[in-house]
Amino acid sequence: MTSAPEKTVLDVAREQVLERGVGLSQEQILEVLRLGDDQLTDLLELAHEVRMRWCGPEVEVEGIISLKTGGCPEDCHFCSQSGRFPTPVRSAWLDIPGLVKAARQTRDTGATEFCIVAAVRGPDKRLLGQVREGIKAIREDGNDIQIACSLGMLTQEQVDELVEMGVHRYNHNLETAKSHFANVVTTHTWDERWETLRMIREAGMEVCCGGIIGMGETVEQRAEFAAQLAELNPDECTMNFLIPQPGTPYENYEVVEGKDALRTVAAFRLAMPRPLIRFSGGRELTFGDLGTKQGMLGGINAIIVGNYLTNLGRSADQDLEMLEELNMPVKAISDVL
Repeated sequence: MTSAPEKTVLDVAREQVLERGVGLSQEQILEVLRLGDDQLTDLLELAHEVRMRWCGPEVEVEGIISLKTGGCPEDCHFCSQSGRFPTPVRSAWLDIPGLVKAARQTRDTGATEFCIVAAVRGPDKRLLGQVREGIKAIREDGNDIQIACSLGMLTQEQVDELVEMGVHRYNHNLETAKSHFANVVTTHTWDERWETLRMIREAGMEVCCGGIIGMGETVEQRAEFAAQLAELNPDECTMNFLIPQPGTPYENYEVVEGKDALRTVAAFRLAMPRPLIRFSGGRELTFGDLGTKQGMLGGINAIIVGNYLTNLGRSADQDLEMLEELNMPVKAISDVL
């Protein structure tokens, strides 16, 4: 009698993740990340099935705006907004009318989410005051779009203040695996970021957390990072791919190869069956149009439209046309309020 063929990691994932909704372990994620190109199509198809089974067909669309750009005191090696590097980005503030206009334009694209971002270690009283005034003005403009913030590391008092303002989701990326973090940032620690995320979750805000692929991490560290994010269990995971920024320590890093990026997207979905996984910075450079479509069919169910903080993105119309072509409905504001 011949024995049954040994199950592959995709066989295991189909039973464990697709059927039971249990994400892959770190070791299993690593197996996925090591799959050959000949198995990539099967991997992407499975990741898409998982997304449809546990999240449904809708796509959440978000726009972002920088309230305070540049001049950040931290040394995140990927970031053109660090004041420690000779980048072309200069410190600037956006006024309240500009914030209201950006929120209105974001809503008019059909987006359900508007994220206010600031390049800081953490917010001071002036910045929180600007955020409060901005949210008030957006509401007075008749705009009911959901508002998220990304303002760096927080104290408990600041967390409570943001909850009181009506901020429903907070973005604070862990950026990379804990074992690799000190190679990326030296002015604060991975654990400091984790503590902010803990306070956000306990305060009742939704947690948005992800990172950047392509910062010199090993494939083992990519698996570690996915497993750490799965442990955090965020409501949303942002997937960025490094854009080598002039003047930063990573300006000469190579862009992540498209197939590796797609493999990573699918692996993160198999690690986290239920959260939003959002295409964020770097997708245009890493994937191009065709690869972006493949990613949307490989586990992604959220997307940033328009420009990023210091980089141009595709037009919102292009992305919305792509979603229509893929028969992926955009989540309506009424569905999320």
